[in-house]
This record gives sequence, structure tokens and C-alpha cells, in this order.
Amino acid sequence: MKIVIINYGAGNIQSIKFAIKRLGYEAVLTNDVAEIQKADKVIFPGVGEASSAMKKLRDSGLDKIIPSLKQPVLGICLGMQLMCNSSEEGNTEGLGIFDVDVVKFSNVVKVPQIGWNQISSLKSELFKDISEKEHIYLVHSFYAPLCKETIAESEYQLKYSASLKKDNFYGTQFHPEKSSLVGERILKNFLKL
Repeated sequence: MKIVIINYGAGNIQSIKFAIKRLGYEAVLTNDVAEIQKADKVIFPGVGEASSAMKKLRDSGLDKIIPSLKQPVLGICLGMQLMCNSSEEGNTEGLGIFDVDVVKFSNVVKVPQIGWNQISSLKSELFKDISEKEHIYLVHSFYAPLCKETIAESEYQLKYSASLKKDNFYGTQFHPEKSSLVGERILKNFLKL
């Protein structure tokens, strides 16, 4: 199985690569369009600020390639947010895969939300053998509100999308590569899709 992690200069790619290796697979880090298109599974990570990450995608032409992919694609954290219509962070236009706009948590709560939180309302094969209320690891100041593409929820001030799915595209607001055995199981489920 060929697994590609998109390397566009805005991701925590080494920790994802190590997590995939722990599952017994090798992942290739690349921004080469042909390599990405030939992959069986594509992981689209993201750490940092939305507008600068989106600029990197546009500069490399990946903003056109990612939405056209037909194989299973997993966006992680900022990767998932960039797959949405837009983000309030830097007033950024996204890839428009998920039909939802990313917004900032209010000042009522401490931002960013850092640490462990529960997931619930699990609705996808991505969460096969995962129990309701399992804990996952998050670091974020912005979130995707609940929408028709929500396949898992979390709560911090309000309920929001911990995970999204549309067709062959999946997204997790949390970091499966940092979410212990639960995250490992989610990554394994993604690789089995």
C-alpha cells in the first residue's frame, strides 16, 4: 500500500510518519503531484496559521490537486480546517470540500484548547471499534461547527465537529498521531478504508 503524507511546509509530518511506521507501514513525504495522485491513501496534515498554509498550497498548485483526489484522504487539524469552505483565521478561503466555515472559539474559554477531550456521536467506519467518550488530543483555537458532514463531536464551550467526512475525504480536528491507542486505531481504520 502506498501512503503519502503531503509535505507543503505546514505540517507535523514526522510524528505522523512515526505513527504510520508503528502500524507497520512506510509513508512517503512529498509535494509531488504525480506521487500524490498515485497513492492508495493520502494524509493531509497541518499545523500553524490558515492563511499562510493556504498560500503554500496555492503556490505549489496543491489547492487544485487535493479536491480532485479519488482515494481516501485524511486531513488532520489545520489540514481538516483547510478542507472547509473558509476560516476566520486570516480570513482564509479554503478548499471547499467540507461545506462548513471554520470559526474562532469565543474569549469565554481559554484558547487554544490544548489537551485531551472526549469524542462522541461517532458515525463512520473511521471509528470502528472506538467507544463513545474516548479521549483524543487537540491543540486548536478555531473549530468547524456541527454540520451535515460531522461524523464525531467534541465539546469545548459548545459542541463542534471533531471529525468530518464527505465522499472519500475525512478530517479530524484532533491529532490521531498524538492520541495514544485510540488515535492509533483511528489511523489503522483509515488505512483499511
